Amino acid sequence: MGFREVSVIEVREVLRAFLAGQGQRTIAGFAGVDRKTVRRYIQVAQSLGLQPGQSIEAITDELVGQVVDLIKPGKPINHGESWQALEQRHERLVAWVKGQDPDGIAPTGQGLTVTKIQELLAREGCPVAYRTLHRYVTQQCGYRRVEPTVRVADGQPGIELQVDFGYLGRINDQVSGRIRRVNALVFTAVYSRHMFVYLTHQQTLEATISGCNQAWEFFGGVFACLIPDNMSPIIKQADRLHPSFTVGWLDYSQHCGFATDPARLRSPQDKPRVERAIQYVQKSMWAGENFTSLTQAQEHATAWCLKVGHRVHGTTQAKPIEVFTNEELPLLYPVPRPYDQPIFGEVKVHRDLHVQIAKALYSAPGHLRGRILQARADSHLVKLYWHGQLVRTHPRMAPGKRSTNPEDIPEGKAVYANRDFAYLLNKAEQVGPATGQYVQRLFDQPMPWNAMRSVYSLLSVVDKYGPSPVEAACQRALDFDVIDVRKIKSMVEQALESAPLDLPDPVRQGGRFARPAHQYAIQGSLALPMDEPTL
Repeated sequence: MGFREVSVIEVREVLRAFLAGQGQRTIAGFAGVDRKTVRRYIQVAQSLGLQPGQSIEAITDELVGQVVDLIKPGKPINHGESWQALEQRHERLVAWVKGQDPDGIAPTGQGLTVTKIQELLAREGCPVAYRTLHRYVTQQCGYRRVEPTVRVADGQPGIELQVDFGYLGRINDQVSGRIRRVNALVFTAVYSRHMFVYLTHQQTLEATISGCNQAWEFFGGVFACLIPDNMSPIIKQADRLHPSFTVGWLDYSQHCGFATDPARLRSPQDKPRVERAIQYVQKSMWAGENFTSLTQAQEHATAWCLKVGHRVHGTTQAKPIEVFTNEELPLLYPVPRPYDQPIFGEVKVHRDLHVQIAKALYSAPGHLRGRILQARADSHLVKLYWHGQLVRTHPRMAPGKRSTNPEDIPEGKAVYANRDFAYLLNKAEQVGPATGQYVQRLFDQPMPWNAMRSVYSLLSVVDKYGPSPVEAACQRALDFDVIDVRKIKSMVEQALESAPLDLPDPVRQGGRFARPAHQYAIQGSLALPMDEPTL
């Protein structure tokens, strides 16, 4: 015959009928229990002071509990011989579970499995059933002990938004012609359970920020605190108390105005709302669908989020979208202005006093040559920092281009660096008009920058010998159309710029031949009178 445990309600009903003066047979038939059971409960209740005629208030929860405890005391926990044998080897089992050597020779490096521990015990002459051994090391030695989960309160509306990445599957992207992996960045409002799903191929900082921007547009505002896991685009160095964030994420959070409170490392229970939501997205939104592009999948995900927002949530027993609209939306921060996502990095100032950022060059102050600067570059500006101080700002340049601040060029190098022909020409004209004309002739070529060295050499001759000799030499060279700085330098060094020219007398313009005309006269009988005709 089977044993049926009498419930607390049935015990209370037996005692209530007893106070009403009913007999044991009547009570047994009405309560559906055996008469002997009724007799035992009444006897125990009377021993505890319950007497007929008392009011119903005398049957308290404490009295019922005492009656049940005396009728059926708790069963003592008795273990068998195998358990007792394990208790005698408790310290040895703890060492094996923790990866320590119980004999003190050398550590094993990692904890042993239950199967291996069972094998070692069998070698020592202590065979134990696997289930008994597993139960003992779990309860007594801390083997894979699972701590109880504590349900955390939802907090205030509009404050916390839990974020996490989850893998969904692959799609045949017809745009690129490739089969690509698809991840879901899921946003779950802790208070209302309203969700947004952003689909992406990569888990980068750019994808994370893009997902956040679309989430703010979907929710209509920004939550005060984001709770992500330790994803690499956000967390630079994980820590329980003081995690280190990436520079890009800090810049974005400052732009939007929210705080970041990441979950502990390998602690999914710190963000249970979004952990459960990821499974829901995988099974309800993604499973069974056939998407041909990420854009099509994103449109479906957004419509799905609005649809499930109208369902009654199993935990809150309310529609998430209604709770969000009525209680959270008025408390959100306004949607921020468009975020111009910058790039960050550390750059070195090279010998040419320029740094390289995204294949473009930007100048830095000369006293920072060889130093490592912090750089921030968005689509419009490039900022260089040294020990937290802004030292230079440049417009953003295309790859292969260069931005040079005139203040960063060393003294005396600006003209050469900028190929300032006008400056050199003006300096030459200050020496004299002939020198200016001579320099203009040097620059008068398809590639004038090739003549800059010659102009510098000419100006150095001016610095060494003075302007007058050079002016005279340039004038004489122009007279003879000799455009060669080496000739000017040689003339000034030998003081030939003012010497008289030793030139031959000019030849009189005569006939065609240089010999006198009489040498061409006809001699003797060969001479013919000019007026007689010849045969």
